[in-house]
Amino acid sequence: MNFRRTRGVLLAYFLGAVFLIILWQVLALLMHKPIVPLPEKVFVRLVSVFAGDIAIHALYSLWRIAAGLFIAVLIGYPLGCLMGYFHKADKYLAPLVYLTYPIPKIALLPILMLLAGVGEMSKIIMIFLIIVFQVIVAVRDAIKAIPEETYYPLYSLGARFRQILREVIFPASLPKFITAVRVAMATAISVLFFTETFGTQYGMGYYIMDAWLRVNYLDMYAGIVVLSLIGLCLFGIIDMVEARACRWQK
Repeated sequence: MNFRRTRGVLLAYFLGAVFLIILWQVLALLMHKPIVPLPEKVFVRLVSVFAGDIAIHALYSLWRIAAGLFIAVLIGYPLGCLMGYFHKADKYLAPLVYLTYPIPKIALLPILMLLAGVGEMSKIIMIFLIIVFQVIVAVRDAIKAIPEETYYPLYSLGARFRQILREVIFPASLPKFITAVRVAMATAISVLFFTETFGTQYGMGYYIMDAWLRVNYLDMYAGIVVLSLIGLCLFGIIDMVEARACRWQK
């Protein structure tokens, strides 16, 4: 059954990619301009430059996303649990979250660059800020939605918070937590592209913009394809984690 489901998902991804390539091909033929090259030319160029050029930029982008995501989960999930389970924690922390969450994170980039420099740290912090608030709010709301009666059997057995966390809070909050990460990931990739155009010579954002400035449209489109594949892989990994960790939802 799992193999059949996996095969169905891969087939859906393949058909989606074929549809986009056909659409791209039609658009390139209709416009007939260098700004929209034919897909086959881009793929040939991608194969020729990937190992020697694009791969290192893709690895830098993946590292920044992974580091920002890890720190966001490490800080955001415990805070969400505290705010969702303990009313006093939510009372004092919720105003801080509500005041800082709506701020456009990209507007903080100049401040981050002044405080953390233009290197890796400012980019990782930017990814962290994009993801952490969505994690906090999603986990808190998921825990608050748990009926209070669910805890009574554990209370009567003398369960401690650690046991309640493992048996009730974690399973109940996991689906919304994964959804929050999935939603935030798309924004994180988009903002990462922008941040990688400043103070670095590595990353998919730098590669794509550098190719654009050199009027090398084949390299530019090759970078866009790789960035799209990075997003596809990340979303695929999140879906696999959700399918395994939240099997009880099916």
